[in-house]
Amino acid sequence: MHGTGFWWIILSLALYGVLHSLLASLRWKAWVRRWIGAPHFDRFYRLFFNLIAAVALLPSLALVVLLPDEKIYTVRFPWLVLTALIQLLALLGLAVGVMQTGGANFLGLEQLFNPEKAAQPRQFVNDGLYRWVRHPLYFFSLLILWLFPVMSWNTLAFNIGATLYLTIGSWFEERKLLHEFGEQYAAYRRCTPMLFPLFRRKPCVGEEAGGK
Repeated sequence: MHGTGFWWIILSLALYGVLHSLLASLRWKAWVRRWIGAPHFDRFYRLFFNLIAAVALLPSLALVVLLPDEKIYTVRFPWLVLTALIQLLALLGLAVGVMQTGGANFLGLEQLFNPEKAAQPRQFVNDGLYRWVRHPLYFFSLLILWLFPVMSWNTLAFNIGATLYLTIGSWFEERKLLHEFGEQYAAYRRCTPMLFPLFRRKPCVGEEAGGK
Protein backbone atom coordinates (compact mmCIF):
# COMPACT_ATOMS: atom_id res chain seq x y z
CA MET A 1 0.00 0.00 0.00
CA HIS A 2 2.87 2.37 0.81
CA GLY A 3 3.96 4.30 -2.26
CA THR A 4 0.73 3.68 -4.17
CA GLY A 5 -2.26 5.90 -4.86
CA PHE A 6 -4.49 4.01 -2.43
CA TRP A 7 -5.55 6.86 -0.15
CA TRP A 8 -5.79 9.44 -2.93
CA ILE A 9 -8.24 7.18 -4.74
CA ILE A 10 -10.27 6.64 -1.56
CA LEU A 11 -10.39 10.44 -1.07
CA SER A 12 -11.42 11.08 -4.68
CA LEU A 13 -14.27 8.58 -4.40
CA ALA A 14 -15.40 10.11 -1.11
CA LEU A 15 -15.62 13.50 -2.84
CA TYR A 16 -17.45 11.87 -5.74
CA GLY A 17 -19.92 10.33 -3.33
CA VAL A 18 -20.61 13.70 -1.71
CA LEU A 19 -21.22 15.33 -5.10
CA HIS A 20 -23.39 12.48 -6.35
CA SER A 21 -25.46 12.37 -3.17
CA LEU A 22 -25.96 16.14 -3.27
CA LEU A 23 -27.19 16.08 -6.86
CA ALA A 24 -29.54 13.19 -6.03
CA SER A 25 -30.93 14.69 -2.81
CA LEU A 26 -34.58 15.71 -2.66
CA ARG A 27 -33.74 19.13 -1.19
CA TRP A 28 -31.25 19.96 -3.95
CA LYS A 29 -33.60 18.78 -6.70
CA ALA A 30 -36.46 20.81 -5.21
CA TRP A 31 -34.23 23.92 -5.27
CA VAL A 32 -33.17 23.33 -8.89
CA ARG A 33 -36.80 22.69 -9.83
CA ARG A 34 -37.81 26.08 -8.42
CA TRP A 35 -34.80 27.79 -10.03
CA ILE A 36 -35.21 26.55 -13.62
CA GLY A 37 -38.91 25.73 -13.53
CA ALA A 38 -40.70 22.41 -13.37
CA PRO A 39 -40.96 21.80 -17.16
CA HIS A 40 -37.21 22.22 -17.73
CA PHE A 41 -36.33 20.25 -14.61
CA ASP A 42 -38.55 17.31 -15.51
CA ARG A 43 -37.18 17.22 -19.04
CA PHE A 44 -33.45 17.76 -18.56
CA TYR A 45 -32.36 17.01 -14.99
CA ARG A 46 -32.10 13.20 -15.18
CA LEU A 47 -29.89 13.35 -18.27
CA PHE A 48 -27.81 16.14 -16.71
CA PHE A 49 -27.43 14.09 -13.53
CA ASN A 50 -26.22 11.02 -15.44
CA LEU A 51 -23.73 13.02 -17.51
CA ILE A 52 -22.29 14.76 -14.45
CA ALA A 53 -22.06 11.43 -12.60
CA ALA A 54 -20.16 9.85 -15.49
CA VAL A 55 -17.77 12.77 -16.02
CA ALA A 56 -17.12 13.22 -12.28
CA LEU A 57 -16.01 9.58 -12.01
CA LEU A 58 -13.26 10.03 -14.62
CA PRO A 59 -10.70 11.62 -12.24
CA SER A 60 -10.90 8.63 -9.87
CA LEU A 61 -10.45 6.22 -12.77
CA ALA A 62 -7.49 8.29 -13.98
CA LEU A 63 -5.88 8.08 -10.54
CA VAL A 64 -6.18 4.27 -10.63
CA VAL A 65 -4.24 4.20 -13.88
CA LEU A 66 -1.76 7.04 -13.41
CA LEU A 67 -0.65 6.87 -9.76
CA PRO A 68 2.12 4.49 -8.62
CA ASP A 69 0.77 1.01 -7.97
CA GLU A 70 1.68 -2.51 -6.88
CA LYS A 71 0.02 -5.72 -7.95
CA ILE A 72 -1.59 -7.88 -5.23
CA TYR A 73 -2.69 -10.88 -7.29
CA THR A 74 -3.67 -12.03 -10.77
CA VAL A 75 -6.45 -14.52 -11.50
CA ARG A 76 -5.05 -17.16 -13.85
CA PHE A 77 -6.52 -19.87 -16.06
CA PRO A 78 -8.79 -21.78 -15.49
CA TRP A 79 -10.24 -19.52 -12.78
CA LEU A 80 -9.98 -16.57 -15.16
CA VAL A 81 -12.60 -18.21 -17.39
CA LEU A 82 -14.97 -18.61 -14.43
CA THR A 83 -14.59 -15.02 -13.22
CA ALA A 84 -15.00 -13.68 -16.76
CA LEU A 85 -18.17 -15.72 -17.22
CA ILE A 86 -19.63 -14.41 -13.96
CA GLN A 87 -18.75 -10.84 -14.99
CA LEU A 88 -20.45 -11.38 -18.35
CA LEU A 89 -23.58 -12.66 -16.61
CA ALA A 90 -23.42 -9.66 -14.27
CA LEU A 91 -23.32 -7.31 -17.28
CA LEU A 92 -26.39 -9.07 -18.63
CA GLY A 93 -28.03 -8.70 -15.22
CA LEU A 94 -27.29 -4.97 -15.26
CA ALA A 95 -28.93 -4.62 -18.64
CA VAL A 96 -32.00 -6.59 -17.54
CA GLY A 97 -32.28 -4.58 -14.31
CA VAL A 98 -32.15 -1.28 -16.19
CA MET A 99 -34.73 -2.45 -18.71
CA GLN A 100 -37.06 -3.61 -15.94
CA THR A 101 -37.32 -0.10 -14.56
CA GLY A 102 -37.36 1.52 -18.02
CA GLY A 103 -34.01 1.92 -19.74
CA ALA A 104 -34.85 5.18 -21.50
CA ASN A 105 -36.22 6.67 -18.28
CA PHE A 106 -33.16 5.51 -16.31
CA LEU A 107 -30.82 7.23 -18.78
CA GLY A 108 -32.90 10.41 -18.95
CA LEU A 109 -33.78 9.98 -22.63
CA GLU A 110 -37.50 9.43 -22.12
CA GLN A 111 -37.72 12.66 -20.14
CA LEU A 112 -35.93 14.48 -22.96
CA PHE A 113 -37.88 13.13 -25.93
CA ASN A 114 -41.21 12.14 -24.38
CA PRO A 115 -41.70 14.40 -21.34
CA GLU A 116 -45.45 13.75 -21.13
CA LYS A 117 -44.94 10.03 -20.60
CA ALA A 118 -41.99 10.59 -18.25
CA ALA A 119 -44.12 12.91 -16.11
CA GLN A 120 -46.44 10.05 -15.19
CA PRO A 121 -45.92 8.52 -11.71
CA ARG A 122 -43.35 5.75 -11.63
CA GLN A 123 -44.59 2.19 -11.39
CA PHE A 124 -43.39 0.24 -8.37
CA VAL A 125 -41.27 -2.71 -9.55
CA ASN A 126 -40.86 -5.77 -7.34
CA ASP A 127 -40.77 -8.62 -9.85
CA GLY A 128 -38.03 -10.17 -11.98
CA LEU A 129 -34.61 -9.41 -10.52
CA TYR A 130 -36.21 -7.09 -7.99
CA ARG A 131 -38.06 -10.03 -6.50
CA TRP A 132 -34.76 -11.35 -5.14
CA VAL A 133 -32.85 -8.20 -4.23
CA ARG A 134 -33.88 -4.57 -3.80
CA HIS A 135 -30.86 -3.14 -5.61
CA PRO A 136 -29.84 -5.60 -8.35
CA LEU A 137 -27.89 -2.94 -10.25
CA TYR A 138 -25.62 -2.42 -7.25
CA PHE A 139 -25.26 -6.16 -6.70
CA PHE A 140 -24.16 -6.81 -10.28
CA SER A 141 -21.84 -3.79 -10.22
CA LEU A 142 -20.10 -5.19 -7.13
CA LEU A 143 -19.67 -8.57 -8.83
CA ILE A 144 -17.99 -6.93 -11.81
CA LEU A 145 -15.69 -4.85 -9.62
CA TRP A 146 -14.54 -7.58 -7.25
CA LEU A 147 -14.03 -10.22 -9.93
CA PHE A 148 -11.63 -8.05 -11.92
CA PRO A 149 -8.78 -10.45 -12.78
CA VAL A 150 -5.88 -8.17 -11.82
CA MET A 151 -6.03 -6.77 -8.29
CA SER A 152 -3.61 -4.02 -7.32
CA TRP A 153 -3.59 -1.57 -4.44
CA ASN A 154 -5.11 1.13 -6.63
CA THR A 155 -7.79 -1.22 -7.91
CA LEU A 156 -8.50 -2.36 -4.35
CA ALA A 157 -8.90 1.26 -3.24
CA PHE A 158 -11.35 1.92 -6.07
CA ASN A 159 -13.33 -1.21 -5.23
CA ILE A 160 -13.48 -0.38 -1.53
CA GLY A 161 -14.54 3.20 -2.23
CA ALA A 162 -17.14 2.12 -4.77
CA THR A 163 -18.51 -0.55 -2.42
CA LEU A 164 -18.87 1.94 0.43
CA TYR A 165 -20.48 4.44 -1.91
CA LEU A 166 -23.00 1.93 -3.28
CA THR A 167 -23.85 0.70 0.22
CA ILE A 168 -24.32 4.18 1.68
CA GLY A 169 -26.03 5.36 -1.50
CA SER A 170 -28.55 2.54 -1.29
CA TRP A 171 -29.56 3.69 2.20
CA PHE A 172 -30.20 7.24 0.94
CA GLU A 173 -32.03 5.89 -2.10
CA GLU A 174 -34.28 3.82 0.12
CA ARG A 175 -35.34 6.92 2.03
CA LYS A 176 -36.50 8.44 -1.26
CA LEU A 177 -38.27 5.23 -2.28
CA LEU A 178 -40.08 5.11 1.05
CA HIS A 179 -41.12 8.73 0.54
CA GLU A 180 -42.36 7.92 -2.99
CA PHE A 181 -44.07 4.55 -2.47
CA GLY A 182 -44.80 4.53 1.27
CA GLU A 183 -46.02 1.32 2.90
CA GLN A 184 -45.81 -0.57 -0.39
CA TYR A 185 -42.04 -0.19 -0.38
CA ALA A 186 -41.78 -0.70 3.37
CA ALA A 187 -43.50 -4.09 3.04
CA TYR A 188 -41.25 -4.99 0.11
CA ARG A 189 -38.17 -4.02 2.11
CA ARG A 190 -39.15 -6.29 4.99
CA CYS A 191 -39.13 -9.41 2.82
CA THR A 192 -36.40 -8.69 0.23
CA PRO A 193 -32.65 -8.35 0.93
CA MET A 194 -31.00 -5.04 0.06
CA LEU A 195 -27.78 -5.86 -1.83
CA PHE A 196 -27.15 -9.60 -1.85
CA PRO A 197 -29.89 -11.98 -3.02
CA LEU A 198 -30.74 -15.04 -0.95
CA PHE A 199 -31.72 -18.43 -2.33
CA ARG A 200 -34.57 -18.41 0.14
CA ARG A 201 -36.47 -15.27 1.03
CA LYS A 202 -39.53 -14.40 3.06
CA PRO A 203 -42.68 -14.30 0.92
CA CYS A 204 -43.95 -10.74 0.58
CA VAL A 205 -47.51 -9.72 1.27
CA GLY A 206 -49.69 -11.09 -1.51
CA GLU A 207 -47.28 -13.88 -2.42
CA GLU A 208 -47.70 -17.54 -1.76
CA ALA A 209 -44.94 -19.35 0.12
CA GLY A 210 -43.75 -20.88 -3.15
CA GLY A 211 -43.39 -17.51 -4.83
CA LYS A 212 -45.33 -15.68 -7.56
